Amino acid sequence: MDHSTDTTRWSPQLVRDLAAPDASLASAALELAAHGIPVFPCAPGEKRPLTTHGFHDATAEPGTVSRWWSAWPTANLGIPTGAASGVDVVDVDVHSGGSGFAAFEKAQHAGLVSDWAWQVRTPSGGLHAYFLRWHGQEHRSWQLPGHHLDFRGDGGYVIAPPSRVVVADGSERGYGLVALASHQPRSIDGTALRNFLDPPRRHAPPPDLPSASARPEKLADWVASRPEGDRNGGLFWAACRMAESNYPFQTAAGVLGVAAQQAGLSDREAAATIRSAYRIATRLGPANLAGPTRAVEAVTL
Repeated sequence: MDHSTDTTRWSPQLVRDLAAPDASLASAALELAAHGIPVFPCAPGEKRPLTTHGFHDATAEPGTVSRWWSAWPTANLGIPTGAASGVDVVDVDVHSGGSGFAAFEKAQHAGLVSDWAWQVRTPSGGLHAYFLRWHGQEHRSWQLPGHHLDFRGDGGYVIAPPSRVVVADGSERGYGLVALASHQPRSIDGTALRNFLDPPRRHAPPPDLPSASARPEKLADWVASRPEGDRNGGLFWAACRMAESNYPFQTAAGVLGVAAQQAGLSDREAAATIRSAYRIATRLGPANLAGPTRAVEAVTL
């Protein structure tokens, strides 16, 4: 797999150009298209796509982009997230029902959202944290309304600077750049972030649950026997146990990956779940000799 991030299209200068005070929506759309980044128009002052198929109509073809913004010169700028554009976005919501900053800070302390490439303040006072996408990865979009935080990956889109939208008090506010990374930007594991904030839980451990210190072969046999509806959760639990016992990731991917496929998971699903478990377990710290740490136990059971 190619582990380079999508830096051929995105650059700090491009991000600065989009957020420049004199940037127009049409010029921003054409500049993104010139860098191979697909765009699509959204209703002025809104987030609603103007094209028939929404973000699925996004294109980097300059003639189409020029025609769109000639027809709608004040159209907001939409960018599909994920592999299409090379960026994933963590969307921190702020509204009358709550704020997502607590969840974002919790994830930041765990090291799951620290490697952003740039951050944009949204009109509501929330935040878009942009992450460069690794080539070859796939992370689907998801929402956690209870945490007021969304992940915009494959199958999603964001409104980008210099767009402006009408907010709850009736005023029109813009999207503004607030930070460019001084660190090395890296990709984000959307699956690990979701499992950290919204852990898969069971009402009670299954009666055949292996001990936390079980050998990999026993864990693999148990994973292979998981019924539909318990396959991902069982694999996640077993992978956390192997991570806590200091088995290398490749060992777990081999032993548990085969068992998960026997249970009915695809190779891609199994690999993503094992990788997510290792990222969370290793970031939250090693287990004590008696079993998993309290933090990892909370994440997995």
